[in-house]
Amino acid sequence: MLFSQLPEDVLYHVVSFLDHRSLCRLSQVCKSMHRFVNRDAVWRKIAKEFLNTGITRDGTDIYPHIPLKDRVKTAQNWFNGVCKRASPLKWKTKLLPWLQLDGDTLFLSQAANIGAYHLHQGTRRLLRNPFQIYSGHQGDVCRFAVTDSNLISGGSDGKILVHSRRNHVSLELSGHNQEVNCIDSKDGLIISGSRDRTVRVRTFLIYYCYAYSLCFSFATGTACCENFSPLLIWNVERSACVCSLGSEFRRGAGVLDIIFESPFQLFTCGYDTFIRLWDLRLSPRSCVMEWEEPHDSTLYCIQTDGNHMIASGSSYYGVVRIWDKRQTKCLQFFQLSSDPVSSPVYCLRFSSSHLYAALATALHSLDFKQSPIYIR
Repeated sequence: MLFSQLPEDVLYHVVSFLDHRSLCRLSQVCKSMHRFVNRDAVWRKIAKEFLNTGITRDGTDIYPHIPLKDRVKTAQNWFNGVCKRASPLKWKTKLLPWLQLDGDTLFLSQAANIGAYHLHQGTRRLLRNPFQIYSGHQGDVCRFAVTDSNLISGGSDGKILVHSRRNHVSLELSGHNQEVNCIDSKDGLIISGSRDRTVRVRTFLIYYCYAYSLCFSFATGTACCENFSPLLIWNVERSACVCSLGSEFRRGAGVLDIIFESPFQLFTCGYDTFIRLWDLRLSPRSCVMEWEEPHDSTLYCIQTDGNHMIASGSSYYGVVRIWDKRQTKCLQFFQLSSDPVSSPVYCLRFSSSHLYAALATALHSLDFKQSPIYIR
């Protein structure tokens, strides 16, 4: 009996002992083995150990439409820092942009407007002209969040606007007295924080949205100027602070970005140059892990792949860093800004093959899928 004629359950057991290089060699043996090895089930175990393959810690596949074999190949470029760099959008006036990714659409705020741009389905190249522009703020858009049916924005004018992505209708909600520094939305709730030192939670019933449950928690990060507890966890149902995270923070060690990776785990970064992982099931007094920015720069933003990878944006020269959670030191870094005047990375987002970063005068992209060019 030939090896390729073995029962499939036996073949799966045998290939489970092979690494990615051995699997690639095995796929070249014959057509039947090529078809078998190309199955996602063969690569799933290996993909979970690589960076940004779309397989999260709990086994969820974020990008089921992309073959796992291709994602493992791209993941090696993420690990080695091999990519192509481009600046698909540039502007003259210095801004504080923000961006979000939703499938094949990239949303980018520029001054008082938010543009929605198509990404080419194959190359992920940004089409320069937005197919939709969301407006209505009297000042700059500070932050915005994207859901399946709405885009919710907060501006320097204190307003909060809910834009329908279906029928181009906008609704203004009662906002804040000063600029909105952060905003998020989940299950029909809108949570916003402002420079006026308040956090507001709203429910809304519009555009077929409904608040199914109020039983969840959210985190707030402050500037750490008048107290030494910049990180607080709040329960929405009780409208009360559940706990404060950490201790002995330096004065001014404010929090600039918070990412929940699960209901119990969150990542934070800010002025004290550390990325920290917190687990709400453990002691709130100390973090589980921390990673330090090696050049002592403020960290403006972070994003995770739900498994092993963290991407961070620093305050100087548009530096983006790639981290492996299993290591304490930075894995790769990319200096995106070539201007004489330094710019922070105000926001970054990534897909399985591309990373997009918004700086003061340009949107930059790193393509980890195309022909490799090693950059620094």
